[in-house]
Amino acid sequence: MRTRIKVTLLATLAISLLACAGASATVIGIYRNSLENLTQRSQLVKINGKNCGRGGFDGGLRVLIGKQTEGCSLRTPVLGRDLEIVSDQKLLGGTPKKLQAKGYLGVELRAGGAAKYQYRVFPRQHKVQLLKVTPEKTKYLAIEKNVDLVKGVGQVNTVRLRVANITSGPEKSQTRLVGLLGNDPIMEATDPAGGELKGRASAVVLGSMAKNAKGTVGKVEKIIIRVPSPF
Repeated sequence: MRTRIKVTLLATLAISLLACAGASATVIGIYRNSLENLTQRSQLVKINGKNCGRGGFDGGLRVLIGKQTEGCSLRTPVLGRDLEIVSDQKLLGGTPKKLQAKGYLGVELRAGGAAKYQYRVFPRQHKVQLLKVTPEKTKYLAIEKNVDLVKGVGQVNTVRLRVANITSGPEKSQTRLVGLLGNDPIMEATDPAGGELKGRASAVVLGSMAKNAKGTVGKVEKIIIRVPSPF
């Protein structure tokens, strides 16, 4: 609980200085989790997913989608509005071949109340999506196909999403989203209705577009949370 309070306060203190919110904006780290031991892995708490198996796995966290479940989202201790989340993830080869094309890795920001921004990476399809989810609907803000930077099944993808309100100019008060793979920007979107999302949770996700995703398995190896600088 002490860790969560500390990082939550740091994130709350962050001033929304990402006026342009581009890929080159300056951010500083406030949370890092290598998921190497039980204490570190226990910091991630499930916030979505009916049947989600989890456990230690070779220096990371193994996540397994069970029956009647499309995705498993695990919340970090960091709460905040304007954040960047970075996570090293793999879709593992143990995923049944018929499900591999449907499986995706991802991260979430401003999650809560059945709403969130979500950034998805499909290792087998080499596709990337940026979504806004609300209780009423799911809106695709950006989609990129045939992205060469997406690594395949069994390989590490560094999934990175930055979300911040714009503080000046003609788009003031709108929300800018930037999706990256490692240090390479892949997609960008602006949401005029970013205020609809009241949640402040940050999370990692393993999901699938399959109706029956049971057996889809992935691994999370590292998580970093950053805020705008200065804050």
